[in-house]
Amino acid sequence: MKTKKHDTRWMVSVALMAAIVIVLANTPLGMIQLPVIKATTVHIPVIIGAILLGPWAGAILGAVFGVCSLISNTMAPTLLSFAFSPFMSTTGIPGALKAIWISVGCRILIGVIAGWLWIALEKIKMNHLAALPIVGFAGSMVNTVAVMGSIYILFAQQYAEAREVAVSAVWGLIIGTVTASGIPEAIAASILVLALGKALIQVFRRMGSGAPNMQAAK
Repeated sequence: MKTKKHDTRWMVSVALMAAIVIVLANTPLGMIQLPVIKATTVHIPVIIGAILLGPWAGAILGAVFGVCSLISNTMAPTLLSFAFSPFMSTTGIPGALKAIWISVGCRILIGVIAGWLWIALEKIKMNHLAALPIVGFAGSMVNTVAVMGSIYILFAQQYAEAREVAVSAVWGLIIGTVTASGIPEAIAASILVLALGKALIQVFRRMGSGAPNMQAAK
């Protein structure tokens, strides 16, 4: 009975976090339009959800984020939407499958890696004031590196054509994006995850709706 009650609370909590992801993904605060790509803050609730509710919840929230990204890039396309929306593919079914990996698969990795990293830091009893920003920074960088790395591996030619540069210049542009956009996003994520996570951990523990490892750590 207690397990069923915990499972229900866990599912409700995941649903609430997913709602936050959806709301953010559909407002200017969640996906900020830049000239070439959309910078995102939607990964913040994915990371926090993975911390509070575990890697499985993180994977679900990452998938929700990914589907929102896919829809956004389909409905409001940019120069790089071919890499995020299967409906904008310029290379048929192979390109569509690659786009699904980038928009959804890479975002699932955010929650999975953030969740397991948090569990690892909990096991070594790292102070939350140190662990939270580490997980926030790492989760954000997973998003940037996985997405931009996949674009380089899977869509280098199309990326070069979209940016009107030689293929040999793509690597430099990818590194430039990771440096100029990814690192500031990761720093912001580490601050926000620390600020929000510290308070929410205590709330979720009292509610009994956190991940199993969180419940054990009471």
